[in-house]
Amino acid sequence: MHILAFDTTAAQCSIILQKDREVLSSYNEYMDFGQSEVLLPQIEKMLKQNNLNFSDIGLLLVCVGPGSFTGVRASVAAARVFPFACPGLAVGGISAFDAYIRGFGPDELADINAVVIETKREDFYVQLYDRERRKIDTPQAMTYDALIDALRYKKVSLTGDGVERFLNRPSGLSLHCIKMPEALPIELLVECGLQFYNDKKLDFPKPLYLRAPDVTLPKA
Repeated sequence: MHILAFDTTAAQCSIILQKDREVLSSYNEYMDFGQSEVLLPQIEKMLKQNNLNFSDIGLLLVCVGPGSFTGVRASVAAARVFPFACPGLAVGGISAFDAYIRGFGPDELADINAVVIETKREDFYVQLYDRERRKIDTPQAMTYDALIDALRYKKVSLTGDGVERFLNRPSGLSLHCIKMPEALPIELLVECGLQFYNDKKLDFPKPLYLRAPDVTLPKA
């Protein structure tokens, strides 16, 4: 089965094309803006390079956030277009939290495992998991102090593109494993999506917004 996955929710446009577990093509470019203009032309280029059509794709996976409002909207909108061109295509939305947590090996998991995602504000997007990668609570935007309170007195592992900024201040936490990726590795999105697909737990893409977008009204 051919698998296409992409993510424009953070400061990158990341795409991967696989046949089962074999990577055929991948693309990653860091950018603050313009992901939506790059996404579809790059997908078309990757398919052409591998002599494939859109109809050859069996599973489409997309990151649904959290992230920038525009980036999340671009990813989800693009993913929802594909089924019109490819009837029968399996389409799944994967949260960045569920993808990031797949990056921990069994020995790297702690009592609490926190996925910390950059918001480019003073707070962080956070989801906590237990040793079995089960969600402990609902995802939320948390201040530094609130996150410290949630993690204090327990053995903790951290991952996500917000970890580096979070650890810029002394935390006093009992840290077991620290991962500080610059952005979500697209391979983790595929790994998570395939597991959900095989377990018949794949959800149709719905944007994961943890707060309303910033809106600036024009001056009178």
